[in-house]
Amino acid sequence: MTQKSKTRDVSHRIYEAVRDAIHNGEFAVGERLTEVALAEKFGVSRTPIRDVIAKLEADGLLTNVPRRGLTITNLSHQQIGELYMMREVLEGATAHLAAYAGSDAEIATLRDLVQSEEASFGDRAALSVINKKFHRLLALAAHNRYLLAAIEQMSITMSLLPSLLTEGERAQVAHAQHLEIVEALERRDPAAAEKAVRDHIRSSHQHRLLLMLPGED
Repeated sequence: MTQKSKTRDVSHRIYEAVRDAIHNGEFAVGERLTEVALAEKFGVSRTPIRDVIAKLEADGLLTNVPRRGLTITNLSHQQIGELYMMREVLEGATAHLAAYAGSDAEIATLRDLVQSEEASFGDRAALSVINKKFHRLLALAAHNRYLLAAIEQMSITMSLLPSLLTEGERAQVAHAQHLEIVEALERRDPAAAEKAVRDHIRSSHQHRLLLMLPGED
């Protein structure tokens, strides 16, 4: 492997780690990120970090704020609503197709992932990993490369929204909704699978809105 390839691999690994850190709440929305801080955190030189920062900015995860520098992008209320609307449409279509095209092995694995959630209630990092795998496999099970590409692009922006899976009863609610999705897929019922996914995403959006509303003094 050439030095250039090694640098590219390191940059990709760190980029994914930063995305996960944003989604898990380790890096807060509006927080300033610098080359020096990231290089120290990941124990690398600033060369691959420059590539990471450039990609984060190109993907809209970092915003250049006057007099502050690059900060983690803070999505507006309108942007969040638009994002969830697109997620409902795209992932609903994914579930619809997966009910037709998903293999028995893919659907069985989705059930295994859902069954593993109960043991991780209260563990934000573990639940986030399981949830990411569930939605990724659901997208793959649709067997449509263009839909998958659209979902992957949307998922980049979704990284800016911290996971809610340890907020209140959200983990338990999401678990029940995931079960409903899998059961519809097992029945090979496209309409029910699409409805279950749409209901799941709408529920997540509503839960996030409640948490975003300021409380009264």
